[in-house]
Amino acid sequence: MIEAILTGLGLVLVIEGLALALAPSRIEEALEFLASLGPERRRVLGLAALAFGVVVIGVVRRVL
Repeated sequence: MIEAILTGLGLVLVIEGLALALAPSRIEEALEFLASLGPERRRVLGLAALAFGVVVIGVVRRVL
């Protein structure tokens, strides 16, 4: 179980690192966009991302 959690954390760091290394100006634009949203809209966006991630994990676990 801990191996899966650490693997997932490592993958998140790899993806985040790639985004920062390959497109730093786009990250700034994304942060400006997020800052322009109100807290409630950011919360809804975060919950939607969370739900999408859970669905992706569920689909992958069923297929593999």
